[in-house]
Amino acid sequence: MMRSMFAGVSGLRNHQVRMDVIGNNIANVNTIGYKKARATFQDILSQNIRGASSPTATRGGTNPMQVGLGMTINTIDTIHTQGSSETTGKVTDMMVDGDGFFIVGDGTNRFYTRAGNFDFDAVGNLINTSGLLVQGWMADSQGNIDTTVAISGIKIPKGQSIQPKATENATFVNNLDAGTPQYDNTVTPPVGVVATTLEIYDSLGNAYNLPIEFRKTANSNEWSVVVDPQGTFTAATLAVTTTSNLIFDGNGNYKAGDLTIDLTNFTNGANDQSIKVDLTKITQYAGESNVEPNFQDGYASGVLNGYAIDSSGVITGQFSNGLTKQLAQVALANFNNPAGLMKVGGNLFTQSNNSGNAQIGAAGTGGRGEISPGKLEMSNVDLSQEFTDMIITQRGFQANSRIITVSDEMLQELVNLKR
Repeated sequence: MMRSMFAGVSGLRNHQVRMDVIGNNIANVNTIGYKKARATFQDILSQNIRGASSPTATRGGTNPMQVGLGMTINTIDTIHTQGSSETTGKVTDMMVDGDGFFIVGDGTNRFYTRAGNFDFDAVGNLINTSGLLVQGWMADSQGNIDTTVAISGIKIPKGQSIQPKATENATFVNNLDAGTPQYDNTVTPPVGVVATTLEIYDSLGNAYNLPIEFRKTANSNEWSVVVDPQGTFTAATLAVTTTSNLIFDGNGNYKAGDLTIDLTNFTNGANDQSIKVDLTKITQYAGESNVEPNFQDGYASGVLNGYAIDSSGVITGQFSNGLTKQLAQVALANFNNPAGLMKVGGNLFTQSNNSGNAQIGAAGTGGRGEISPGKLEMSNVDLSQEFTDMIITQRGFQANSRIITVSDEMLQELVNLKR
């Protein structure tokens, strides 16, 4: 039989494989996170008709004579270029903008995916469409996330509560008018006083408005700070400690003055508490007195009623008491050779011997890319390229079929010599 016929058969067979790859790409043109494949060819072993000869003093060298025996598949590569983004507005939809992969698992097996269409199940597990748990790190009770520990499934039950926290620190800001006269309460209303309130919380989450007055003393650039001046704060025994009055320098900037408020014997059974008040951000310039608190770290109990996800994959809970708190962080993985990953269906990949080990970390670190919440990555299939490749593959298939046809006609002519 003729070598050309077997070469043509190999061409038909492998162009069909290439067409299979193209067809699968086109079928997945709208598959979330799909990465297209590409088939490349190589020739196979050639039969030597004559070897090469070296040149001599009187005769030149000759090249080898070889007849190829056809072709075969060289590679079927997965192309991990970035797909376009599709804005969905759904908070649990995520897209990796970069080279990373989301990590999902079932407790035993671990998979990697670019498809970020996630959701929460009935008990608050963050899962993909197959029910596999999205992996990451859970925050501790204070909202701190340690990305150096092992990853696990993310679980955030809707309606979980956050316990109250007693106020321990507070800060006052803005200005006390440098032209304020000395405090005098013999007139009505009193002069030389700036009144405000500080909202505080006890250990049970009860809120109180604690009256505070700043009174101008007879000394230049000096104010006294009086807590609960009318004695209306009756929920506890109140003790105020100041190491000095509030004193400013000649430029109107804070110079000295510390304030600590001790609350004991709450009638509602709350724990005793001490509040350290920062006065260093108050100024004394000529102008309106508008001093007020801008921070206190206490809060009432609350219930989780929403969440948001940022570009580093941190899931922040929004509670009914107005507090926001970090709850978890989605982990990403990248590989030295992502083309070496094995496709296992369901938009999932697994690690192989040639992909390298998964390098797990937070988004925005280690070349893993960032997370775009509310978006999904579309397939990276380019239809114009696929249709062009389809035409080229079709013509290659046709040409190889002609090889077989012509080879058959030549064999027929050989057989006809016997007539």
